[in-house]
Amino acid sequence: MAFDATRAGADATELDVLIVGAGLSGVDAAYRLQTECPDKCYAIVEARDAIGGTWDLFRYPGIRSDSDMSTLGFPFEPWDSDVSIADGDTIRQYIQNTAAKYGIDEQIRFGHRVTDANWNSEQACWFVTCQTAAGEQLFRCRFLHVCSGYYNYEAGYTPAFANRDAFGGEIIHPQHWPENLDVAGKRVVVIGSGATAITLIPSLVKDGAQVTMLQRSPTYVVNLPRRDAIAGKLRQVLPKRVAGSVTRWKNILLSMYFYQYARRKPDSTREKILHFARQQLGDAVDADVHFSPSYKPWDQRMCIAPNGDLFRALRKGRASIVTDHIEGFEAEGVRTRSGELLEADIIVTATGLNLQLFGGAELRLDGQPVDTGKRLIYKGMMLDGVPNMAFAFGYTNASWTLKCDLTAQYVCRLLQRMDKRGEAVCIPERHEGVEADDMVDLDSGYIQRAKGFLPQQGTKAPWRVHQNYVMDLAVTRFTKLDDGTMRFQAAPSRSASPTQTATQAA
Repeated sequence: MAFDATRAGADATELDVLIVGAGLSGVDAAYRLQTECPDKCYAIVEARDAIGGTWDLFRYPGIRSDSDMSTLGFPFEPWDSDVSIADGDTIRQYIQNTAAKYGIDEQIRFGHRVTDANWNSEQACWFVTCQTAAGEQLFRCRFLHVCSGYYNYEAGYTPAFANRDAFGGEIIHPQHWPENLDVAGKRVVVIGSGATAITLIPSLVKDGAQVTMLQRSPTYVVNLPRRDAIAGKLRQVLPKRVAGSVTRWKNILLSMYFYQYARRKPDSTREKILHFARQQLGDAVDADVHFSPSYKPWDQRMCIAPNGDLFRALRKGRASIVTDHIEGFEAEGVRTRSGELLEADIIVTATGLNLQLFGGAELRLDGQPVDTGKRLIYKGMMLDGVPNMAFAFGYTNASWTLKCDLTAQYVCRLLQRMDKRGEAVCIPERHEGVEADDMVDLDSGYIQRAKGFLPQQGTKAPWRVHQNYVMDLAVTRFTKLDDGTMRFQAAPSRSASPTQTATQAA
């Protein structure tokens, strides 16, 4: 069907900026926009009926942050606790409280799932279609900022297990955890070795389950304290914001140091991680078998065991671990390739996520679909040849919010520049000679499965994804916007911003 710009313009809700998603990155983007560009009218569309994104969706036992809260939290609303690894309920409440404090919650349109975003060159704006309970709603915006995360909220990833239907018990994916599920006295097999499995197992043990962790291959697991002792002391002697800022920078620099050390000295890092695992497991579990991956540190994201809870559960015999491939499901449980039957009443498939860009919406330019897998990512936040759109994609080696906050600030710089010069369009343009490479430098299964549609990075700036907060801070705050790659265009004579239209109408 041809796109009718005249009809769309008449029916659409007019905005300067439309933000997609009301999770951490969406609330952050809204704060930056209303603080640094207070003249802009904006709205947030959220597919779900609540604030929080990931932290509202996931409700499995023990759900917690996999990064320290001083960096995962908002820089403008410092995390006010020495609890560094926080539970999901606390994080969700923190996001909701922050949105309410700054009036951001008043700008959210819940139950609005974006299905289509079409850039109209003639009008220099996006027409965004949302599906709601009352039918379709259309938005017309000058700039589109997508903060919808990077995976499919509808369904997680589950491999095709042989004879799955033969199992006589319950099969659960953590992304769809049943409310009020009672596991006390139940035999639970948790399939997986990533952050979700490592989070689940100590909590299931605490709830009285007999748990077996079944992994195809080991993962690097590090023991970190749940509380940040230094943060606690800083909060006693410094104002809240100062203590939060110092703690944040401490953790940023420490994480950068350990990441760089691990990449430059993988063998030494591997041995140190394994040494600590041996110490915490004692003779109860063979760490060399179950916690010694074949890949180098940070080829996949590392997992955290706060206060060593997973190691403690294994050491005390409250949980067991099996490293083997799955032959298939049987009525009584899971049969491994080596022939062992792991009896179960419940099987939890903590087997990963399905990646998805832009909340599953189709991205189009003048009606033509955008093949994101063939586009380069500009400064880790925009796509080559796609005008007036940014998307939040956080770090794989640090807290997600760090990069998303830089993206939000950069968007504000772009809008300020275009307003000052009477421009309506900004387009990152790919030049000849820029070679493409994988955007995400991880071997994780969910990344490998998404290679067909994930954007690529270039081999040199500004197309390079640094995975380094200090470098990105310098790039987004201090480099020229007109860098020879970003092209700016004046407003078409027939196009006016929603703010200008409202002023003229008044």
